[in-house]
Amino acid sequence: MSQESSFLAALERHRATFAILDQYQGEAEQLLELTRQSLSKGGKVIFLGNGGSAADAQHLAAEFMVRYKAERGPLASIALTTDTSILTAHPNDYEFESVFERQVQGLGKAEDLVIGLTTSGQSENVNRALAAANELGASTVALTGRDGGRVKDIAKLSIIIACDETARIQEAHMFIGHWLCEAVDQVVVSGGLQA
Repeated sequence: MSQESSFLAALERHRATFAILDQYQGEAEQLLELTRQSLSKGGKVIFLGNGGSAADAQHLAAEFMVRYKAERGPLASIALTTDTSILTAHPNDYEFESVFERQVQGLGKAEDLVIGLTTSGQSENVNRALAAANELGASTVALTGRDGGRVKDIAKLSIIIACDETARIQEAHMFIGHWLCEAVDQVVVSGGLQA
């Protein structure tokens, strides 16, 4: 096994990424406020992404709908990555680049928050979905990495993890997502949101 692929080397790269996460506190708090505003206005949180980011989108939508830590009612959320009929019919009839865009156009409304996860910021289907959400007047957030890619110029709020390794970026995204779930739970429990 090479030194770079050793367990301890991977752990050190994880630690190095997490050592910079404190610089994202302001953006994370903006994300929490956008979430609170959306849910308070009767909107929903829409998550989307590809591959590992699709799995993360589904994970976070489930935390909102079911619960994270606090006993509370369901929070309106959906991952656009779970309907296999849409995910296969749309690319078959049109193209994969618009698979999330069309769902945002059909399901989205101005009160919603649309969160796109893309480690590169270059995923065309994520970028087009966020642009469609902007056209609806919805709030848009990108959880991304590297230099932010094209998505940083589309989303109204971009949280760009300054790292070049996909796995480490995804780990940081999930930390932010889990923190968001915990913080939203606290907002609900304190009466700052009806759920």
